[in-house]
Amino acid sequence: MTYIQRMKSLTVRLPDELMSGITEESVKRNVSVSDVVRECIAAYKVKRAGSEDTMALVKDLAGSVRGLPKDMSSRTKHYLKKTRYGKRAR
Repeated sequence: MTYIQRMKSLTVRLPDELMSGITEESVKRNVSVSDVVRECIAAYKVKRAGSEDTMALVKDLAGSVRGLPKDMSSRTKHYLKKTRYGKRAR
């Protein structure tokens, strides 16, 4: 992996077990330990970004509200007026 942009340095303390796994991976692939760590962080970032899109966050809520009329989306204003939504209570 080649990096042209400037990079900053970061020191991290890792448990021996995790460090030995990273070292084994770097030896097996003949790349630096830093390259392995950068790739893992980049993969985590991509995975995390993909899971946080709005639809993924609310997909389990779709259809979960009971008691609403079936034509609610096409007659929203009608139902808001009917329930006096947004009007002050007397």
